Amino acid sequence: MEFLLYGAYGYTGQLITEMAKDYGLKPVLSGRNAEKLQALASEHNLDYLAIDLHDQEKLRSTLERFPLVLHAAGPFKYTARPMMEACLATGTHYLDITGEIEVFELGSSYDAQASAKNIMIMPGVGFDVVPTDCLGAYLKQQLPDATHLRLAFATLGGGVSKGTASTMLETLGEGSARRINGKITKVPIGENSMTVDFGTKKLLVMSIPWGDVSTAYYTTGIPNIETFTKVHPKTYKKVKWQNIFRWVFRVPLIKNFMKKQLDKRPAGPSAAKRATAKSVVWGEVKNAKGEIKTANLETVEGYTLTAMTSLMISKRVLTGDFKPGFQTPAGCYGADLVREVKGTKIW
Repeated sequence: MEFLLYGAYGYTGQLITEMAKDYGLKPVLSGRNAEKLQALASEHNLDYLAIDLHDQEKLRSTLERFPLVLHAAGPFKYTARPMMEACLATGTHYLDITGEIEVFELGSSYDAQASAKNIMIMPGVGFDVVPTDCLGAYLKQQLPDATHLRLAFATLGGGVSKGTASTMLETLGEGSARRINGKITKVPIGENSMTVDFGTKKLLVMSIPWGDVSTAYYTTGIPNIETFTKVHPKTYKKVKWQNIFRWVFRVPLIKNFMKKQLDKRPAGPSAAKRATAKSVVWGEVKNAKGEIKTANLETVEGYTLTAMTSLMISKRVLTGDFKPGFQTPAGCYGADLVREVKGTKIW
């Protein structure tokens, strides 16, 4: 089954390309750089198409050939809108691997248009946010009248890709967000912290603007949502200082310097490192009576999981298993979706 993979030569795009045949899928590789595409396509005996997202005419004429696009080129705050709008024009299903709150909210704003076209818009089909979305849905089942949801995640081993680091850099100085009484509210990054028992390890976590601030609300209807990730105590102290001087990180000169430093980094964690790493998630729901339920989830390393779940969902859509409009992973496919990834357990 054929689909368009945009951003194929990025770190995660290459992982998706390598695993696609295991799912009986055949991506047509796409992105801006024809030279990189040709090398990757030749390695995997696949077709490729070089397209610039700003060339809407070419993008739309290309998308008319495909039932689905899996968008893997971030930062998605810049790339999602032109791809989503092209998909709406051509009747092409849209999936991406973002974790950016504004992209989920953008997808939600296109719900009616996507429904009218009988296509699905589902951002976040990878580690951002499949495991956390599924755990949120699982906890909602345990406490149906929950009013508050907290989710925390950590990677034990592994590392961060250039693409992820680039997205993080774009948000430096912008603060954080959480959902309060149904509304996404800006708050200082690291506003809250706590120690979480992930089952195998207790870790300090701090609040961050993770995608579930948006998606978990659509999945569960819970009006108060806060998201956390692990942090070293020394790093957390520095983050608290950032809230005072965060304007510095918005200065173009500072950002450009940091981007140059980022370019010197490896593309992402090695295959050996990914094989020994794992992802852990913790969640807690609370209702108005003060009743509390908690749960843990353990699964494979984040980039590996992203390639797997993005292909799992792509295959479902290509075989007609989808809901029109804007959807979230667990909202569409249920809390057990992540259990399809071998080695995943929830308790």
